[in-house]
Amino acid sequence: MVEGKKTQTIRNASSPSSPNPATCNISHRNLRRSNLGGVIFGCTNATITECLSKQLFGLPAPHFSYVKNIDPGLPLFLFNYSDRKLNGIYEAASSGRMNINPYGWTTDGSQRTQYPAQVQIRVRLRCQPLLEEQFRPVIADNYYIRNHFWFELDHAQTSKLMSLLASLAFAPSTSIPQNTAKWRSIFRVLPSTDRKEEGVEVPVTEEARHSFHSTKKLDFTNVYSTDVASSLDKDNQPLETQLGAKVVEQDERDLILTKLKELALNRECQDLPLINYVEDSAVINDIHLEERGFPGVKVDSEEKNGGNYGEDSVVMNEIHLEVESETEIQRLKDRCMILESGSNLSIERADGVIESADEGVIESCDELHLDPTESIILVGGYDGESWLAALDSYFPTGDVIKSFRPMNAVRAYASVAKLNGELYVFGGGNGHLWYDTVESYNPTDDQWTLRPSLNEKKGSLAGATLNGKVFAIGGGNGVKCFSDVEMLDLDVGRWITTRSMLQKRFALAAAELNGVLYATGGYDGNDYLNSAERFDPREHSWAKIASMNTKRGCHSLVVLNEKLYALGGFDATTMIPKVEIYDPRLGAWTNGESMNLPRGYAAAAVVKESIYVIGGVIVGENILETVERYEEGKGWQEIKATSTGKRCFLSAIAL
Repeated sequence: MVEGKKTQTIRNASSPSSPNPATCNISHRNLRRSNLGGVIFGCTNATITECLSKQLFGLPAPHFSYVKNIDPGLPLFLFNYSDRKLNGIYEAASSGRMNINPYGWTTDGSQRTQYPAQVQIRVRLRCQPLLEEQFRPVIADNYYIRNHFWFELDHAQTSKLMSLLASLAFAPSTSIPQNTAKWRSIFRVLPSTDRKEEGVEVPVTEEARHSFHSTKKLDFTNVYSTDVASSLDKDNQPLETQLGAKVVEQDERDLILTKLKELALNRECQDLPLINYVEDSAVINDIHLEERGFPGVKVDSEEKNGGNYGEDSVVMNEIHLEVESETEIQRLKDRCMILESGSNLSIERADGVIESADEGVIESCDELHLDPTESIILVGGYDGESWLAALDSYFPTGDVIKSFRPMNAVRAYASVAKLNGELYVFGGGNGHLWYDTVESYNPTDDQWTLRPSLNEKKGSLAGATLNGKVFAIGGGNGVKCFSDVEMLDLDVGRWITTRSMLQKRFALAAAELNGVLYATGGYDGNDYLNSAERFDPREHSWAKIASMNTKRGCHSLVVLNEKLYALGGFDATTMIPKVEIYDPRLGAWTNGESMNLPRGYAAAAVVKESIYVIGGVIVGENILETVERYEEGKGWQEIKATSTGKRCFLSAIAL
């Protein structure tokens, strides 16, 4: 966004790439979409924190003439008018649109934004900002008066700016900018009862208020406009967030990085081709082998545009170096991944070997007898520091995590369902915005495909598959809770609104059993619910079933041996470990054995006649990194689980 800059008239488009310095009242180059290589957005010390914490850039409405040409993946930069520095490298995480957040950069959200031409962003590479004297020569043609320049960049300018910034990338031992939200804002997704707004009022005890630091609405826009970890201080200094890694691990990462550079340089000296494409992530802290630092390095633009550079990435997706010893490079990469993910993490390498951070190579997948049908797919979520785009396969029997290609965007509070051998992930949010986007993952080719969007932006919804259709059930959008049910019909090619539930349900849980959909609990805008209902397609309507004994929302629902299991959740006062079992043949809920720990916003799935509950929130600001397993006749047991790490607000499904 820009402050203090007057709206200016649009120049004649007949010569978009040839600015006329004499025409100083123009603000656009009017580059065509094909000629647009990047865009600079503006901010001040007073607004840069919100730009970065909300991952949203904006400009006044007249600038939409070119903001609308921004596609996901386009390089972006942020110019701070207060200190005249250029920050980067960012990239578009959405298309340029009007009013993504209609109340952004306002004092209290009561007025419409002055900067409605907006785009969601993510970090591609974290670099030290450039002084104006450093970047001015690169975009000299864009200056139409002494201190004002056009924000549209052609491809040559963009490439030069990226190279210049990449030469100032943060090294592993330095503090790097991070977009880490404070816990009191994370848990404001649960509603409070301090005041009544939009007809929403919920009783919450002092204990719950302390545990979840609740706010007056479920509105992500309001929730994340304040109380977010400061990105910059009043003097606009970079974030002082530390990596928090052990010294010995940091030293090892530095050694690995040095080895990678040595191998690359040795190869370069032999005048052999060297190809590198790095996707932005936390591993080796986004050190980027750019043209300026490594002559002869070639960036694969197709791979770059198709990858995910979100700062929530936990591991390096790919580093492909054509060097003499590819085996050595692969070993170093895997070691980096393990160190970054956790000291005891077991991870499957590309060659099928399992490696532990503490023990090194353990054994191959064949030796561990890992069966894909015994794995649980974990989707997105939050790990206490970052919102995740990760897609992982968790093998409980071997305590192994296998990572796949991440989603196109970070996603939490979403739902997942299986259809025709693919996983469909829909709705959810990124910490400040709800999504209507849908994407599917094909495990055969490890590829994601964008699918038709939902009719409403919503999160904390439930999902299930029935009769070859995907159902998105309930949820909320920050202002209201939904009873709506949408059905994805691939033959029609869109989501169709079908019969609504009898009650509004946000943070509900749902499942399919014997050709019938069941929806349980949740929050209706006034209270947490113990009610439940079912949808039988033969009756084409929702009908009440017996209510649970306990109110609960943000819980899980799974099917085991023809029965429904409602697991944990929030009962309007605290997180609970209680389990209830519904037998459709009896039409009643019975109390089951409670879990060892109270938890909500966890992931749950059934594998080999066992229920697994993974992660979640226990109370207050505590994310769990434990896994519990339930077997009939044996009860709940906490199992060894060092590979999953801390994780909540995620989705899960068994293959």
